[in-house]
Amino acid sequence: MTNSDSRIAVYTGSFDPITLGHLNVIERSSRLVDKLIVGIGVNIEKQSLFSPEERVELVQSCVARWPNVEVKAFSGLAVTFVRQCGARVMLRGVRSLGDIETEFTMTAANRKLDAQIETVFLMADEQYSHVSSSLIKQIAAMAGDEELSRFVPRAVVTAIRAKTNAEG
Repeated sequence: MTNSDSRIAVYTGSFDPITLGHLNVIERSSRLVDKLIVGIGVNIEKQSLFSPEERVELVQSCVARWPNVEVKAFSGLAVTFVRQCGARVMLRGVRSLGDIETEFTMTAANRKLDAQIETVFLMADEQYSHVSSSLIKQIAAMAGDEELSRFVPRAVVTAIRAKTNAEG
């Protein structure tokens, strides 16, 4: 199979931190394509907990069990990154109607920027529909490790604790 014959998709996000909902979308997406690239970008509207390098490391440790998943950091426009990866499909995970409204606007803008990139939406499984990275940041200081592990992988709980202990 040549590179042009392979089905490559890119799942972009800030993944700050990666959640069980993200992993649900990654696992299911990895079964649909030959190669899935998780693109870790910077959301200028959000205060970051982890640096891009730390996020790459965390995501890599969480997706290591899926051999066709690769993790890369990027800056700039997501559609540019998707094109640089040799892909024509951008995957987006959605949890709620609010997500769909936001994603609709972003998809319309992305189509104007690069009409050759198709956006495919994958609904997170119901048990993850309330989980977001923003929620994790809000509850991390108050939730115990067991409670936090209902939302994020154990490695992320450890990283959150190390980060918050070092800062506070």
